[in-house]
Amino acid sequence: MDRDSARKQHRSPLLPSRPEAGLLAVTTAALVSGGVCLLVGAPQLADLCWGLGTVVAVVPAVGWVLAALRRGHAGVDLIAVLALAGTLAVHEYLAGALIALMLATGRSLESAAQRRASRDLRALLERAPRTARLLTDDGVRTVPSAEVAVDDLLVVGPGEVVPVDGRVAGGAAVLDESALTGEPLAVRREQGEQVRSGVVNAGGAFELRATAREQDSTYAGIVRLAREAGAESAPVVRLADRYAAWFLPLSVGVAGLAWLVSGSAVRAVAVLVVATPCPLLLAAPVAVVSGLSRASRLGVVVRDGGALESLGRARTLLLDKTGTLTGGRPRVLDVVAAPGWQSVQVLRLAASLDQYSPHVLAQAVVEAARRRGLRLSAPEDVSEDPGRGAVGTVAGRRMAVGRLPDGAELPPWARSVDNRALLDGASVAWLTLEGSPVGAVLLRDPLRPDAARTLRRLRTAGVDRLVMLTGDRREPAREVGAVLGLDGVRAGLSPADKVAAVRAERERAVTAMVGDGVNDAPALAAADIGVALGARGATASSEAADVVLTTDRVDRLADAVVIAVRSRRIAVQSALGGMALSLAAMAAAAFGLLPPAVGALLQEGIDVAVILNALRVLRDDREGRPALTPAAEALIHRFAAEHDDLRDVLDAVRDAADQLSDGAGPQSSAAVAEVHRLLTERLLPHEHAEEHQLYPALAPALGGPEATATMSRAHTEIDRLARRVATHLALSDHTGTLAPEQLDDLRACLYGLHTVLRLHFTQEEEKYFSLAP
Repeated sequence: MDRDSARKQHRSPLLPSRPEAGLLAVTTAALVSGGVCLLVGAPQLADLCWGLGTVVAVVPAVGWVLAALRRGHAGVDLIAVLALAGTLAVHEYLAGALIALMLATGRSLESAAQRRASRDLRALLERAPRTARLLTDDGVRTVPSAEVAVDDLLVVGPGEVVPVDGRVAGGAAVLDESALTGEPLAVRREQGEQVRSGVVNAGGAFELRATAREQDSTYAGIVRLAREAGAESAPVVRLADRYAAWFLPLSVGVAGLAWLVSGSAVRAVAVLVVATPCPLLLAAPVAVVSGLSRASRLGVVVRDGGALESLGRARTLLLDKTGTLTGGRPRVLDVVAAPGWQSVQVLRLAASLDQYSPHVLAQAVVEAARRRGLRLSAPEDVSEDPGRGAVGTVAGRRMAVGRLPDGAELPPWARSVDNRALLDGASVAWLTLEGSPVGAVLLRDPLRPDAARTLRRLRTAGVDRLVMLTGDRREPAREVGAVLGLDGVRAGLSPADKVAAVRAERERAVTAMVGDGVNDAPALAAADIGVALGARGATASSEAADVVLTTDRVDRLADAVVIAVRSRRIAVQSALGGMALSLAAMAAAAFGLLPPAVGALLQEGIDVAVILNALRVLRDDREGRPALTPAAEALIHRFAAEHDDLRDVLDAVRDAADQLSDGAGPQSSAAVAEVHRLLTERLLPHEHAEEHQLYPALAPALGGPEATATMSRAHTEIDRLARRVATHLALSDHTGTLAPEQLDDLRACLYGLHTVLRLHFTQEEEKYFSLAP
């Protein structure tokens, strides 16, 4: 069944009937009934039961063979049909009943694998706007969105989906465009700027001048792309059928030769009986179902066995950026304070003002302040200008947080913040006091801590090419690609561009696409295998995908690929091993050493062997990840939480270094003294505890103490730089002020300490903290 037909099948609210289950029940009953009759001394009645079971199996088997022939290939079922017919012709009814049971079992297992929750692109259609608010001389009236014409004037209210493409006609629009670009940050569109259908109004109501009809708008195009991409996917060819391409003519040839040489049709039937490809019919489905079961335990839902097999053959992996390689939510990257202010003070005041705002950046600021344990003040007289920020009174002072007024003069420290935001691809929330900037909060969507480890595991599993496709700007996209060591980065892509990129990669190798947004749905459908992060992603991407990760961990992608590769490898081993044993049995049957009934029983033994081998997929819970003890996991969670608490220490180190640029004085000396206190009381005890508690607990899972040696060296460097800071303070004790000759070395020491700490924290989060769920 190809992917498109499978999705059409599941559009019906009622599932189709399952003839495989009925066939399995009938063949089992026939075999058991015949056995009972034989035991009570009624062999003719036993033959009747077994014969009926054989006949019942022939009818659907012929249908499956004809369906396969219409698709242009002869599957393994053709050998089974020949064997069933042969057993009836030579009256070997027990052999026929056994073959019928094996055929029904294999088909039932395969059908079970294909019914693992396949759905269509219903979410895309459900999300599509169906009505629009049309502004006329008589007021506003609601009309079906299909009736909107070009140049109609519409009103889009807060939280509404834009129904058609258009331009902002009145006021400014603050839009959540994540459905199309995947980017979580709201954008501001001024009057006259283009707005695409499918985006959500994240601000106040605005007027929209339609520039396209519904069927010609962006969102309708996404739905069409997803449908077309899904329809063009090639049908999945069963693993068993590929091996049958040579096993089928060989079996028929050996059977014909045995009949020709011996003149006995029974020998030919015996050859076909032992040649019945039960290892093929059973090995692949059992391994696949076992793989699906293993994946589901880890929160990976695979639609069917064909999807698992395709994932195991994928050699190119295309990944969306936002929400896939990054967290999908902005986080505070840094807090910069104006001269005379402290970064902790800036963050606390900005969060106090932002705590009632629903804006995604405001929520990130508040979350960062609460993570650092800051006590927030209750703001008064708060008002919010969508797209600009919030204004209010905090502790008796009138403040604002958000964008600066257009054309505002920036002091030197603020210009450096602007430059840094450009270099880091960050957004800036400015804190102003009575119109003057006093601090800035830089926010960025950070990389997932487990992203780098996931990509390394994917390469180990056999993925040769890793490419990022994103609608984001080129600069932040290239930075992510460089950090993760990707083979290619394509930025600024529309959904149509992503589909074109997927099609180009499919011409080179089996290609998987990974994404989480509505804008990724067409690309997921266009790929050989689509993988959606469904924990926080758009429902449409999950509906268009073949594999859905239900947990918000991208490392489950590597787990899924490892399971798929292992399932396919074991299925191939089982199939080839079973066929090798069948070939030996065919030779014995051709020489008259195996009558059909005995051959059928021998085939049962081969079947048991391949099934047991296929069930090995269920073993090995680690799937390539280090096995952690509960105590080690608890330590990981503890130290990960401490990293969040220590962010203000890192900020204080850099702030003190910045203040040294203004020269020696009581203020810079006090800042360095405060840094020394924070290092002594908070940071160094944390690093010491990691060295003597966390690292020994992780060493057995990582391969021994040598695995943590490099990170231990970083602890030594942190301790050395902290002692150097203490020495500088000791030298200034007799005066209480730093000497000018100390400034260069101390400033370099503090900047170096800040850099080492940031790198060390990132390495620990990537290498160690990402190991624990």
